[in-house]
Amino acid sequence: MGPGAPRPGAVVRDEASGRVGVVMGQVGPYTQLRPLGGGREWDADPGRIVVIGRAEVLSARLAVVNRRSRQGRG
Repeated sequence: MGPGAPRPGAVVRDEASGRVGVVMGQVGPYTQLRPLGGGREWDADPGRIVVIGRAEVLSARLAVVNRRSRQGRG
């Protein structure tokens, strides 16, 4: 990972897709991100990811919990 790049474990927003994920590492020219609720990693352009603050992390985690709750009622 380049200088100034978010470290693995950092929570970021992929500006290209609007998704929030956890930095898993670097593969070639891409940063690997995993959804907060788990799931399949995706490649993100490191120039288009932004480390997010605590409030946005909390909001994103709450969205994951709410989505799971709704799916469980079906």
